[in-house]
Amino acid sequence: MSFVEVERRGDVAIVTLNRPERMNSMAFDVMVPFRDELRRLSDDNEVRVVILTGAGRGFCSGADQSGERGGMPNTDGLTGVTIALRAMELLDDIIVTLRRLHQPVIAAVNGPAIGGGLCLALACDIRVAAESAYFRAAGINNGLTASELGLSYLLPRAIGSSRAAEIMLTGRDLPAAEAAAIGLVSRVVPDDQLLESALETAADITRWSRPGVELTKRTLQDSLDAASLEQHMHAEGVGQLLVRLLTKNFEEAIVARKEKRPPEFRD
Repeated sequence: MSFVEVERRGDVAIVTLNRPERMNSMAFDVMVPFRDELRRLSDDNEVRVVILTGAGRGFCSGADQSGERGGMPNTDGLTGVTIALRAMELLDDIIVTLRRLHQPVIAAVNGPAIGGGLCLALACDIRVAAESAYFRAAGINNGLTASELGLSYLLPRAIGSSRAAEIMLTGRDLPAAEAAAIGLVSRVVPDDQLLESALETAADITRWSRPGVELTKRTLQDSLDAASLEQHMHAEGVGQLLVRLLTKNFEEAIVARKEKRPPEFRD
């Protein structure tokens, strides 16, 4: 049995965390193949969009509390402290890898996204939630800090610092409808329509040019760290010029509108 399943729907790859009996928790025997699959997909030029979801009734419940977390690779001869550091680096790498994927990533949040599961959702570019989904920054509930895997960086940028502080410090559940109201997810759909809704968004993305989509993803992420508006506008302008001058996409868009047909971008 594979704990990470990948299904291809044309130029869209659906990645499913597949350990439903443990709510797709972040055990190493799930996370290691998940990281490796993400790396493979990023290099797959036939994939234009990635959808991330969970099997069963949960998206991801965060840290595995069963005591059967699987083995960390490449830890022979290391002490417990060093293994813990490597484990943290592995999970951090997954968040970074999601954000660095060439392709936009859509989180189809089918159920609870707790602790590290919330971080996975935040690392995706777009989040769509089922009605039964909810979110929780769970570290505080476990006597720890609520900050993990970039949560204190990503969450304030998604919903604002005051709302992020309230959610992280209280450890309360954030229902899907409230998550949509504050901008954490783009929309909420009935549970049985979640995947179809995510695929519709993917189709809306893949009809545009590859460099246009990839540069848009990159500049959106870069904007979170921009030192100034002027600096970021310069970076945006360079990307726009790159596509404008090195492709015929703009000319194709004009002709397609005149001919009342979808554009065929050849980059």
